Amino acid sequence: MPSPRDVLALIERIRCISSEEERQHLLSSLGAVERPTILSFVNAHSVNLCATSAPALAAFRASDVILRDGIALQLSLPWLGQPAGLNMNGTDFIPLLLRTLSARRVAIYGTATPWLERCRTHLEDCTPHAYVDLQHGFHPNGHYIECARQHRPDVILLAMGMPRQEEVAVELKRALDHKVLIVNGGAIVDFLAGRFARAPTLVQRLGFEWAFRLAQEPRRLFRRYCVGAFGFAHNVLLLRRAAATRSSRAPAPAPMHKEL
Repeated sequence: MPSPRDVLALIERIRCISSEEERQHLLSSLGAVERPTILSFVNAHSVNLCATSAPALAAFRASDVILRDGIALQLSLPWLGQPAGLNMNGTDFIPLLLRTLSARRVAIYGTATPWLERCRTHLEDCTPHAYVDLQHGFHPNGHYIECARQHRPDVILLAMGMPRQEEVAVELKRALDHKVLIVNGGAIVDFLAGRFARAPTLVQRLGFEWAFRLAQEPRRLFRRYCVGAFGFAHNVLLLRRAAATRSSRAPAPAPMHKEL
């Protein structure tokens, strides 16, 4: 099982976006990747996964860009000595990214019919891209590698849920030899396809979109949001202790000597 210090090291890699200018710079850099590059989002659920699963932690650590998603981390990061920045949840950022990028070849791997097709129809109406390959999310991992090698997309959107999509992303990154942005999107395809409604804007701003989602899928999400909240609180306490222990062990700065 990973140690709190290992999970803390991942959290400290979250890229803090604190202004619109920084967000625009991030969008530009993601549109100019020079090698297979993974974009991931860390929220309370992913922290819980990484705290209990070494493979999940390893998959997240292989990400090149990590963004903060959700109010739980917004409240917790300052307690761990880290800036929270803007909420960069994938449900908002991924559509913004796809609208901002110039015309690309995009593959979508995840979820199932008919949501894949409905998502493509929606994106074709509001983005400039060619959606060259759609694959449901229940194939063996090697299938996606074969498809990506055949179609050589510029962007791969994964919508398989955590931590499988992060693990598939790592395998794609290792196997592909062309410039490609690999985005771990979670439920983004279901939202874009209209399978699930977004919370009203006010609910989102108050940080209660998780409660709105729980009301839509109580059976699937009860454990993640309700039981998981206690696990996340416990993990944050362990992370804070790890941060404090590390700080106390840091060597004291050398004394200043006056020049003669």
